Amino acid sequence: MVLHRPGTALVLEDIANPEPGPTEVLIEVSVCGLCRTDLHVVDGELTEPKLPLVPGHQVVGRVVATGTRVEHVRAGSRVGVPWLGWWDGTCRYCREGRENLCDQARFTGYTVNGGFERYMVADERSCLLLPDGYEDLHVAPLLCAGLIGYRSLRLAGDAPNLGIYGFGAAAHIVTQVAVHRGQKVFAFTRAGDNHAQQFAKAMGASWSGSTDERAPEELDAAIIFAPAGELVPLALGHMRKGGTVVCGGIHMSDIPSFPYALLWGERVVRSVANLTHADGVDFLELAPKIPIHTEVEKFALRDTNDALARLRSGDVRGAAVIRVGA
Repeated sequence: MVLHRPGTALVLEDIANPEPGPTEVLIEVSVCGLCRTDLHVVDGELTEPKLPLVPGHQVVGRVVATGTRVEHVRAGSRVGVPWLGWWDGTCRYCREGRENLCDQARFTGYTVNGGFERYMVADERSCLLLPDGYEDLHVAPLLCAGLIGYRSLRLAGDAPNLGIYGFGAAAHIVTQVAVHRGQKVFAFTRAGDNHAQQFAKAMGASWSGSTDERAPEELDAAIIFAPAGELVPLALGHMRKGGTVVCGGIHMSDIPSFPYALLWGERVVRSVANLTHADGVDFLELAPKIPIHTEVEKFALRDTNDALARLRSGDVRGAAVIRVGA
């Protein structure tokens, strides 16, 4: 499924199979998760895509060929490929183990082709070995919704009372991790979205309500997954002194001005940028121990535009996953 111009539908096309470079692997894709970042790419809110582009960055498949300098991934391995697709390895951020901040980074399904195609190439460093016990459909959401949620949770700190704003794919996974850690989760959804509120409780949230309500207890931290900047001052208003608001999306509308009193008291607002390889290794080791259950809705590759429309309207329970392979 190819994007030729942001703001237009993806087009189903036959394209030549790519050839892996020296440090790349060729992957036969089984499934690829769909997330809000894909919407931001397709809708033109992320403004520098490679064009034409094959989107998709929660890729699950098997390695069928390797480049001449590949050392750690073998043909036949089941691997996942997340958003961070390449980093230079030499800049100050990479040397510090923060390759997620590399200025030269490339991103799967954005600046390099992603997983909405039968065969794709990926840098071997970006490939994550996947845990046994998860079917391809159910492991795909762990590769972005899960990983970004996990990194957001780490940056939120040890928060006994955790607020989550926007209850979609990432939230339903991170809630399970937080509850496993003994945290209480308070889920905020759009007003009147009773299905999302019921879903949050089914995933372990202690309370769920709309964003214009107050949680029954003061929050120690909050994670905002919804791309709505107006939620930042709202979350700060629910936060104890010293609490942290984490913005978990790659794109967000502008944050409106707010009184300094909301931030005062050593409250913190911070963003999450991408993920590190270590995040992926740690999270995929943890997931089956909890165990994390992913709610998925599957779509055929030819129906990717329909899946995007469903996601755009908020009409997906859990995570949408595109079945690419036979």
